[in-house]
Amino acid sequence: MMSEYVPTIGLEIHAELKTQTKMFCDSKNDPDEKRPNVNVCPICLAHPGTLPVINREAVRHVLRVGVALGSKLADYTEFDRKNYFYPDLPKGYQISQFEYPLVSGGELRGVAITRVHLEEDTASSIHDEATSSTTIDFNRSGVPLMELVTEPVMQSAREAGAFARELQLLLRTLGASDANMEKGEMRVEANVSVAKKGERSAAYVEIKNLNSFRAMEKAIQYEIQRQTKMIEAGEVLVKQTLGWDENKQATFPQRTKEGSADYRYFPDPDLPSLKISEIEDLDRDRLVSSIPELPQVRRERYIALGVRAEDADSFASTPLGAFFEEVLAGENDASKILLAANYIANDLVNNIRDTDARDTEEIAEIPISARDFKDIIDLIASERISSRSAKDILAETILTKKAPLSIAEERQLFQVSDNSLIDATIETVFSENPAALQDLVSGKGAALEYLVGQCMKILRGAGNPAIIRERIKVKVVQK
Repeated sequence: MMSEYVPTIGLEIHAELKTQTKMFCDSKNDPDEKRPNVNVCPICLAHPGTLPVINREAVRHVLRVGVALGSKLADYTEFDRKNYFYPDLPKGYQISQFEYPLVSGGELRGVAITRVHLEEDTASSIHDEATSSTTIDFNRSGVPLMELVTEPVMQSAREAGAFARELQLLLRTLGASDANMEKGEMRVEANVSVAKKGERSAAYVEIKNLNSFRAMEKAIQYEIQRQTKMIEAGEVLVKQTLGWDENKQATFPQRTKEGSADYRYFPDPDLPSLKISEIEDLDRDRLVSSIPELPQVRRERYIALGVRAEDADSFASTPLGAFFEEVLAGENDASKILLAANYIANDLVNNIRDTDARDTEEIAEIPISARDFKDIIDLIASERISSRSAKDILAETILTKKAPLSIAEERQLFQVSDNSLIDATIETVFSENPAALQDLVSGKGAALEYLVGQCMKILRGAGNPAIIRERIKVKVVQK
């Protein structure tokens, strides 16, 4: 039974951009710096009298994201001051964009984009529970930050999670951001409201402090259920900002929700407005030519090769894709392409999971060379080894780094196709399994596979099962 209430979800996603320096100064942009307050200068510390300068590469990153989303790129843009007061905001305002964002419209995974704009990041507040104190690290202050806002068109936590993961993949593909959520390089805020079908609620909530995709999905699902229960109980929903408590697996109130008027936006008088068409190398044609193959295009190309949709999705979003490309370099045999795809998606992934506790998308290296893996595929395709032997060779190659051919030779895993040896083995199996032989003569198909298995056992897995199967059929007819 479908619920009479429908959730409406929109996302606001921030991503720190990959640039050498910060957004408005030449302090180093280094997300891996562990020492506090070393990548700072008078500009990002907001000393009086300092003047910001716009980071050209940050602007280019956002425009390239806009091209990838099929968005409208602004020709005129300007930066604004977003006024609010917080300890991690040294100026007492944040330089952002309000009326004239760099990017408008577009879509990703069928989700409409409202805008993508550029701003500066805040400093980091570090809380010490033991001493009940908070210190500020300004290394992150002023780092280029892209903010993407979707239209409120998603209707489930799963859909929102899929969108956020796809955006992370897109940013990495473009080289715009590493977008590691665990490092705070990508932060997601979810706007959620619930109303009866055909209606829209103005009392949406914004959920902050979502530091993983899983936490985001849980928070959205929790909020959908909470709001639905409140509506059914006749309670009034309140527009507010919420946090997510991972321990309690519940949202909690933080403050009432601000509107744009609360921030008193106005153009930053220290920064010039930009006419994009007048800036060298930022015209749309050059931006388009710089875009690599996008994830969705890769998926479609893999599917056109015959790869299963779920495997194509995995290849497009993990290091498995680059490995697949390397294995297939110069290969035109469709059967080998599908064989390689199947062994990568199943056997290789299973071996990786056995040797590495992390998810496959987090693995930096594939534990076997493309050359060795291709050798295994070639051995299977030429029927020199069986599928069972291939699995063993793959596991041993990963473990020992020995060449697949050497392993096959040492362990005598090459398939036996010699009819005389196979025939002798079949006769032995017939004499040892008269009941199974009689079942096969009587037309019981399961007996055939049993007898093939017994032959493979005697041949220590080195027999060619296809040849054994055909020779058994011939001998049964002869009998």
